[in-house]
Amino acid sequence: MAIQERLLGLAMEFRFHLLAAAALAAAVFSLLSVGPSFATVVSFFWPLLLSTGFLLAAVAVLLRISPPPEEAAAERTGEELIHYVAGRPEEAPQDRPPAGVAGEAAEGNERGEEEHPKSQ
Repeated sequence: MAIQERLLGLAMEFRFHLLAAAALAAAVFSLLSVGPSFATVVSFFWPLLLSTGFLLAAVAVLLRISPPPEEAAAERTGEELIHYVAGRPEEAPQDRPPAGVAGEAAEGNERGEEEHPKSQ
């Protein structure tokens, strides 16, 4: 009697888990009985499966034959790209601001040059 009460208590505690498992079992059963067979699915998608296999094999071969990148070179390349995008190449003098900074417009006005109307 104590075992039945304990099982009933556990069933009430895990009722949502049991309902989810029953729904999953019903879905799998209906899919297997109504849905297409595995051979039908494979016969329909064989070109896609074959091309995906070739692509994965090519990636594996390329990864195997290409040398691993040096960490220092990879970090340096990223830094060079950041400096290029920011408009600060390494050859530029560090004391002068890069082109297009607001300070140059003020210097141009001091020399008597007019600003372009679209730059205002």
